[in-house]
Amino acid sequence: MKRRRFLETASMGAAAAMSSIWLPPVTGESKLKIGLIGAGWYGMVITKAALKTGETEVLGVCDVDSAHLEGSADEIEKIQGFRPRTFKYYEELLELRGLQAIFIGTPPHWHALQFIAACEKGFDIYCEKPLAYDVQEGLAMVTAAKKAGNIVQIGFQRRQSEAFRKTKELIASGKIGKVYQINAQINYIPDPVDTTIQPPPPSLDWDAWCGPAPKLEYRPSIGHMSWRLEKEYGNGHLVDWGIHHIDIIRYIMGEGMPAEFYSSGEINVLKGRITTPDTLVARMTFSKAPVIWQHRLWGTGDVIREFNNGIMFYGDRGTLFAEDSKIILFDNNNLREEIPAATPGMQEKHVANFIEAVRTRNMNLLTCTTEEAFMSTAAVQLAMISCYTDSLVRWDVNSASITGNTEASRLLRREYRKGYTHP
Repeated sequence: MKRRRFLETASMGAAAAMSSIWLPPVTGESKLKIGLIGAGWYGMVITKAALKTGETEVLGVCDVDSAHLEGSADEIEKIQGFRPRTFKYYEELLELRGLQAIFIGTPPHWHALQFIAACEKGFDIYCEKPLAYDVQEGLAMVTAAKKAGNIVQIGFQRRQSEAFRKTKELIASGKIGKVYQINAQINYIPDPVDTTIQPPPPSLDWDAWCGPAPKLEYRPSIGHMSWRLEKEYGNGHLVDWGIHHIDIIRYIMGEGMPAEFYSSGEINVLKGRITTPDTLVARMTFSKAPVIWQHRLWGTGDVIREFNNGIMFYGDRGTLFAEDSKIILFDNNNLREEIPAATPGMQEKHVANFIEAVRTRNMNLLTCTTEEAFMSTAAVQLAMISCYTDSLVRWDVNSASITGNTEASRLLRREYRKGYTHP
């Protein structure tokens, strides 16, 4: 929400609060009191995961779509036995008495402002991935969390996967020898919904939804759940979904930030339907082994279907393929060994891990901190900057900047719309 509009509504809200202070029913003083920003699909996934632990209750929810807002409040009421307060703007939610933690489930172009505001209020935070829309936002979020000293978990829930934990152990033990190359991919065929320009649904405040990002003309293909392949809101498949694999590779290999990026991509099949590459190859030079990401959002995907979504680790003594629920090993004689490693409830475990860290005030329990999330998020953002500029991008970890590439450096930070201030 723009500051002027919030101040106007806040004055009315304050008057109402003076006449009637709302408090939730007493259902257990020890329960963690949470507020949800962004009550759409995934905002409710993480909130229901929190409620499933039996250790939380939701005091308030906010969303700029009144249909989402009322629907989420209805669902939460059925689960916990009382209705949370509802707000249109996150600034109002952050003033709600009794809150202890904030869950952020909005699209990434809103993350930075909401996250930093919650840090300034001293709340613990569970925020969906990617950490931020641009690199400078991410750096500001890391700084805000350090200053606040709060408990923060970012939604890279695949760090809870038994398959990836086992992969980390196998590679560390030398099972496939020294790893010299890593390939990752997720190929799928999206189905962009209606791309025609039209009025937004009556329940949706489109201006507020766009927030600091450019306000594009509304069409369903860039709105709820469809923003991921729109450059201005989601920044494409690598940043939305591929980021999980890049994060897991970093986790498995014990890597920090890549030093160099070179990417090539274009829209071949989905022209006029999406604004980010439907075909992409990105090379990221990590310290231990280069990572090559590729995706195709068209065609048949991988001709060997079981390798369509996952990561290949190529070692001098063998090859290991890992995905969410299994590992496949090949030795140099091409003998195959499959290791089932299903992990039901990765999302629930990731949220429960956050709640345990909050309860114990032990940051060391966290599976994905703000700093870890920044490195994974910045890595895919820099790969996309390389694609957009068709240039080699070099990252200096000490200065947190791109070196020797003025055009690419300009894309580390995008201008906000009038009425919003970039952190």
